[in-house]
Amino acid sequence: MANSTAAMLVIGDEILSGRTRDANMHYLAQELTKHGIELKEARVVSDDRDAIIAAVRALSDAYDHVFTSGGIGPTHDDITAECIAAAFGLPIGVRDDARALLQAHYDATGLELNEARLRMARIPEGASLIDNPVSAAPGFTLRNVHVMAGVPAIFEAMVAGVLARVARGQPLLSQSLRIQRGEGEIAGPLAKLAEDFPDLSIGCYPFQKDGPFGANVVIRGTDAARLDAAVTRLAAEVAE
Repeated sequence: MANSTAAMLVIGDEILSGRTRDANMHYLAQELTKHGIELKEARVVSDDRDAIIAAVRALSDAYDHVFTSGGIGPTHDDITAECIAAAFGLPIGVRDDARALLQAHYDATGLELNEARLRMARIPEGASLIDNPVSAAPGFTLRNVHVMAGVPAIFEAMVAGVLARVARGQPLLSQSLRIQRGEGEIAGPLAKLAEDFPDLSIGCYPFQKDGPFGANVVIRGTDAARLDAAVTRLAAEVAE
């Protein structure tokens, strides 16, 4: 049985403006690889209602899982939750269990659960909560979309919670071979290797160091024996 697939949707003007460097996609890709889920696509959209709704619908239809980051905080531009609800035609409102989590957190810290903070308890109808052990405000899962905070520490904690309840696939393995020859010289053997090993993903990543060109070839798959066979053959054909 094939591993399940995933996409990531990063939401936020601050990412697109260059003000904030996204670290969440890199982290998610690593964790999904360990879990045996293939990350197939990543998109970044602005804090725009129509753009978020369109992206959620497209990705939800195309992949088994969609992971979002950003836009579930207390400010006016945190519109992700309402956009997820709209994407599936569902109502959204402050939910008692989410409110209770926030109330307990702010009581413990001596802060007020004001109207702005209460925005973080708005959950679409039918969604299940994602635990936030860092700052209490929950994420949520609606159908195959997992909605999480953009703050890296919180995002990472939420990813752990989601993956604990998602079916695990075969871990994705990889091997790499550094070749001191340009891409043009090894393109033919690589194409034939890809043809003979259709179950593997073969990527070629060029570099230049101290003048000469070279390439790092990375081969990925779930079968260790097949990976060994492909790397051994490639080394015999093109490596110096």
